[in-house]
Amino acid sequence: MSNKEERKAPVLRFKGFTDDWEQRKLGDKITRIKSYSISHGYETMHDTNTKYIHYGDIHTGKVKIINDINILPNIKDNNYIGLNKGDIVVADASEDYKGIADACLVNTDTDSNKIVAGLHTIALRPQKDTYPQYLYTYLSTDIFKHFGYKTGTGLKVFGISYKELAKFLVSSPSIKEQKKISKLISLIEKNIDLQQRKLNELKEVKKTLLSQLFPSKGQYRPIIRFKKFTNKWTKRKLGNIAKIIGGGTPSTSNHDYWNGNINWYSPTEIGNNIFVNSSNKKISIKGLNNSSAKLLPGGKTILFTSRAGIGNMAIMLTDGCTNQGFQSWVIDDTKIDIYFLYSLGRLLKHDAIRQASGSTFLEISNKEVKKLLLEIPSFTEQKLIGNMLRKIDDDIVRQKERIILITKIKKNLLQKLFV
Repeated sequence: MSNKEERKAPVLRFKGFTDDWEQRKLGDKITRIKSYSISHGYETMHDTNTKYIHYGDIHTGKVKIINDINILPNIKDNNYIGLNKGDIVVADASEDYKGIADACLVNTDTDSNKIVAGLHTIALRPQKDTYPQYLYTYLSTDIFKHFGYKTGTGLKVFGISYKELAKFLVSSPSIKEQKKISKLISLIEKNIDLQQRKLNELKEVKKTLLSQLFPSKGQYRPIIRFKKFTNKWTKRKLGNIAKIIGGGTPSTSNHDYWNGNINWYSPTEIGNNIFVNSSNKKISIKGLNNSSAKLLPGGKTILFTSRAGIGNMAIMLTDGCTNQGFQSWVIDDTKIDIYFLYSLGRLLKHDAIRQASGSTFLEISNKEVKKLLLEIPSFTEQKLIGNMLRKIDDDIVRQKERIILITKIKKNLLQKLFV
């Protein structure tokens, strides 16, 4: 039986290309290069001109398309067989199925340095009829990932052997079309990387602002202030500037208490969200009246998790209640700016964790949350600080959404450009 077959082309094509694609086993399109059981213990701080690729660095995304050899760790040379530009290194082990056979591409000249494939890797050298970046991109498609899910074995650690990997069927057009596809995907990936760098820069700006707009411990004035504000900030207990309210859970055996129209939050719904306005589960008015849950006002409440991940916060935009995993903060919005308190509150997380107790899991009580200390300025200064931080948070949210959108475009193209 021939390992070479003809297969129809994908849904989306570049103008001028009409030929059917060729389908062959991966093992027939590459030459295998030796990899070694080199782990982190082999690394050295000295520049040895010999680098290596560890499977863990592939999974974390530290190495994807390697354009700069200096991102790789140094090891002492031991007559290892090195990689060439265009070689692909696949991680053959992963802690979950999603990471099976993640790959990276050597895209830098290796004349003056040697790059070695390290622990839990399979090194592949594409043959002349296969453009390296095309094959690397193919290994990130859902087609290949599905193959990895089906083929991978193991319980705690999932793995794939070269023998199984070599059976994967790769569909390929001409080299010219492979290069066009690769160039398009590469441009999108560069855009994603650019947007990610912008996101990281915004996060750094916010981090700096938080350190300078709020006083350091033991201080009563921040480093940066708006004009005309010179007064010391006032030390207050949280319980003196906000009502601290716990939550509750209606009986799960009474169906009349559930599936109503009242939001009912659990800590897992908070995550990194700044705002929440609709919960996964909802309770009825009967459920509210027959439990210790309290209806909290939207726009005036900061949800604060008090167990199983203490100190996660979100501003609740619409009325709702919570389970007992919260000690929420309800403010008087004529005296406290909610975004100021939300931003300042995130700095209280470590203090809250220190005050927590419990044998099964850590939890901070209502009484201890009320005792948390913070310095606050006048209401006018609060609003200026809150507005500034909200603007940068809005920029961060928009930047995240931009990355999600471009990533979806890339995924859609991968589905339509490959078969």
